[in-house]
Amino acid sequence: MTGKPSTDSAQSSDPTATPGSYYTDVTVVGAGPTGLLLAGDLATAGVRVTVVERRPEQTSNLTRAFGVHARTLELLDARDLADELVKTGSPMTRLTFFGRLALDLSRLRTRFPFLLVTPQYEVERLLKRRALAAGARFRYGTELHGLSQDAASVAARLSDEDGRESIVRSRYLVGTDGVRSSVRTALGLPFPGGSVIRSMAMADVRLTEAPASPLIADGTGDAFAVIASFGDGWYRAMAWRRSHQVPESEPVGLEEVREITRKAFGTDFGMRDPRWLSRFHSDERQVPEYRQGRIFLAGDAAHVHSPAGGQGMNTGMQDAANLSWKLTAALRGDTPDADALLDTYQSERHPVGKTVLRSSGAIVRLAMAHNRSQRLARSFTARFLSMVRPASDKAMGMISGIGIAYGAERGAHRLTGRRAPDLQLAEGRLYELLRGGEFVLITSNGEPPAAPAVPGRVTRAHWRTPRDTSLLIRPDGYIAWAQQ
Repeated sequence: MTGKPSTDSAQSSDPTATPGSYYTDVTVVGAGPTGLLLAGDLATAGVRVTVVERRPEQTSNLTRAFGVHARTLELLDARDLADELVKTGSPMTRLTFFGRLALDLSRLRTRFPFLLVTPQYEVERLLKRRALAAGARFRYGTELHGLSQDAASVAARLSDEDGRESIVRSRYLVGTDGVRSSVRTALGLPFPGGSVIRSMAMADVRLTEAPASPLIADGTGDAFAVIASFGDGWYRAMAWRRSHQVPESEPVGLEEVREITRKAFGTDFGMRDPRWLSRFHSDERQVPEYRQGRIFLAGDAAHVHSPAGGQGMNTGMQDAANLSWKLTAALRGDTPDADALLDTYQSERHPVGKTVLRSSGAIVRLAMAHNRSQRLARSFTARFLSMVRPASDKAMGMISGIGIAYGAERGAHRLTGRRAPDLQLAEGRLYELLRGGEFVLITSNGEPPAAPAVPGRVTRAHWRTPRDTSLLIRPDGYIAWAQQ
């Protein structure tokens, strides 16, 4: 690991560097949802941040993700974005798998007991607006060509669309640049795993008959399909057939997507007018280490899963929420051991990525079941989860993110490491108080308890009615300490 970061203010230029080079606090490579949430958090906290994105600046309808889960909506609520995002989409209170298993999301104990179906570009629009308003600097059409780091900084070698080269030197760098991450490649890190789905056809289409739900999925042993609404009359159709495995270079025709959709659903919903057709494969991979000195990986750069359960974008944004307050504390000098704090990003988020990898993989493998033993296993799983409420609640907790918790030290209070619900306090809702990006210490009125020192600033709040429990909530909405 590197040494502790300097707490000197960031410089804007380096007289020894090439023209166009400069210093910043944090460089974020990748302007997807993960990088945008991270950049917005850092800039809001007063951290100088530069976002590097190889794509040109544009708004695109070629979105990958369509589902925002409850835990992610809570994190967006803590950034005053959730209510606006909800208006862009359609809430779904039931998730159906294998045509017979339905999870009732309305039972989730959260302000957002549903899956919000909305295209990824709506999420990016709000996150980018927040990051820009807070002062984040964006460099579109810019590629990363190399990295080096020492005990004090990271140097990123960049080139723009015109071939002009520059170097950005920063205290830390975070790669949020997707499955083909240039940051991960530059570090020489392995990305073990493999493809779980090959030759998946995709099409953005109009439908003559609207499905009963904004997001539907179903299949047989040989084929399955997913249809998601953009909310503006367009739909994304994804279709796979076991007996039609062709190279990704093979062109996709609308009739192929129609045929597979009919086999999966019994109808193609009058699919027509394609504006985009493509073919892709879905991998299951995870990098062994999310941190290399002053360089971090998050989102698809660190882990990539099957699309089942819609957890990819959500997991990446939760990575960013975990990392942002820790980087802020390290840069401000709020912690006596920055390395130890930053190491908790790996110890907390790597197990989550591994769990999501397994759960999403299990869903897609059950959906693809084709022989008798696999179909029996799918039927048993569906029946078990339908009949055993604690098991279905646990499944909903993991898919939605509400049930994710972090480990705690031996002897810690049983609540330590758990997600904090949106508590109603004398000063207002907890997630409104978290919008300041600070820890929140909740006590009864009177003398506050001897809470532990924290790597950051603290907002004090009180229970509406007297309680014996005191809580210290981290900026990412997890309980750091509790006492009764």
